[in-house]
Amino acid sequence: MTDLFTIAANRGELGGGEVMLLQLADAARALGLATRVVAPRTPAETADAAHDAGHGVVALPCRSRRDYARALRSWDRDRRGLLWCNGLLPALATAGHRDRVVHLHQAPTGAQSWACRLAVAGAVTTVVPSVSMGRTVPHDVVLPNWTGDIATLPEPTGRQVVGYLGRLQSDKGVDVLADAVRGLRDTGRELRLLVAGDHGFGDAADRRRVDAALAGLGDAVELLGRVPREELLASVDLAVFPSVWSEPFGLVVAEAMASGVPFVISDAGALSEVAGPEHPWVARAGDTADLARVIEEALGCEPARRREVVAEARRRWEQEFSPTAGGRRFADVLRRVGYRLPSGARP
Repeated sequence: MTDLFTIAANRGELGGGEVMLLQLADAARALGLATRVVAPRTPAETADAAHDAGHGVVALPCRSRRDYARALRSWDRDRRGLLWCNGLLPALATAGHRDRVVHLHQAPTGAQSWACRLAVAGAVTTVVPSVSMGRTVPHDVVLPNWTGDIATLPEPTGRQVVGYLGRLQSDKGVDVLADAVRGLRDTGRELRLLVAGDHGFGDAADRRRVDAALAGLGDAVELLGRVPREELLASVDLAVFPSVWSEPFGLVVAEAMASGVPFVISDAGALSEVAGPEHPWVARAGDTADLARVIEEALGCEPARRREVVAEARRRWEQEFSPTAGGRRFADVLRRVGYRLPSGARP
């Protein structure tokens, strides 16, 4: 296979899978490969981000996701070299074509399940991001996600601020978190909740449910919208990731680990797999009372113990989810499928 690495986006908006697409393209470039990202022209968030990062971009004209799938299948007929399909849509759009890696970032459900079977047929390998997701999705390789380089933030100052970073959707447990914070405030704790993110791809009913839960905190909650990760994490004493659905990975957890910010997770999906078996602050998914209990425990932790937990999380990030760790695993996958890496290539 050639030294041109082509990766096809799942959507034009920047979501978690598209963030990983950019990490993959950066890792390929670090290995000495020429990189090319295929993405919708509209919306252009993914294409623009890839261009800004210095990657070659093929922006396919389209008005909908169905249009994009058709345009991608047509474009792919003349493609040379390996195509990394970063999600179900590009994999399904190019089903039956040669030299494809299928990288699934979410477990398919319902009608997507049969589509997935068609999409992976003939692929040189199928990749998932976690052992947890791999229990329900047939695959060949587990390739954990990773983050960019992240500096450790200063130690929290004890302001009793809890933070959330991610989509504002009920499957992420935002309403559960709001209820837990409200319950702790009812016991006399002067907690504030800082929220970064937007509603993403959620529906109107879910938006109303989440908004109502957050509104119940009154002036004890602040909504930042979409802001840089470090702006949120530098402003909180404790990050909380309370998902209730089976998370296929948990990139925000890895980001908190790298940043040196104490964090609470739920036991949903792969979150515990990312945080590691020794992480002490894990709540039952969807259980408001248990989440409140664990938040209270983490905030009340002795400083020396908190520093120990944070240092261990940073060490785990360096070993498992740093650019060096991710690049090394990515190179192994490329070699596994017969990709010709430049002589002496190192992640």
